[in-house]
Amino acid sequence: MKMVIAIVQDKDVSKLLQCVTRVGLRATRLASTGGFLRSGNTTLLFGVEEERLEGLLSTIRDTCHQRDEMLTLAQPIMGPVDAHIPFPIEVPVGGATVFVLDVEQFIKV
Repeated sequence: MKMVIAIVQDKDVSKLLQCVTRVGLRATRLASTGGFLRSGNTTLLFGVEEERLEGLLSTIRDTCHQRDEMLTLAQPIMGPVDAHIPFPIEVPVGGATVFVLDVEQFIKV
């Protein structure tokens, strides 16, 4: 038995959950926030048998895509007054961060 922890951007969660539900997998959904962009993420916890692990990872790869988004950062200006000028940059977001852990014991009560 494996525990899969997948941190997924909010835009990809619905499609991923539809795909895994269709094949009979269940997930526990936790709201989370990204550290760098402070964007909305969802952390999904899956308990899967080893023989279903590759199928789950393949589904995550197929549904969670990286994309570029414009982010406006405020750049400080040196001068008599603290001022900031918004400076747009393109940053990659999305995809998924996945951890796979061995589960010693699984109990459903």
